[in-house]
Amino acid sequence: MGVGVVVWRWDEFLLIKRGNPPRLGQWSIPGGLQELGETVREAGIREIKEETNVDIEITALIDVIDGITLDEEDVVKTHYTLIDFAARYVAGDPVAGDDAMDVGWFKLEDLDALDLWETTTRVIRASAELV
Repeated sequence: MGVGVVVWRWDEFLLIKRGNPPRLGQWSIPGGLQELGETVREAGIREIKEETNVDIEITALIDVIDGITLDEEDVVKTHYTLIDFAARYVAGDPVAGDDAMDVGWFKLEDLDALDLWETTTRVIRASAELV
């Protein structure tokens, strides 16, 4: 189970540049895998802290998404269930952490230039109304 969080600070949202596959080197919503015994909200808060050094307050559930990647023969290579939350920034200076190559704040008008996964763009736009 993967958990992602769209973190908002005023009119900006936080993204990480992925340090691991899938989508290595691409900007993405920060998050990661839920650990045994951890609630999905606890996983989201922990993952944001580990990947970005930022403290957050989760405000709403955005969506549950199946992240399926196929190989060149259209055979399923990976399949993650992703639970995405919206959150408010509380504190901390963003620093790329364990699974991230970079971290940055962006605005909605930046979305088209970021070349994000189509689902990521949709989730970010939906989150703007939930914080």
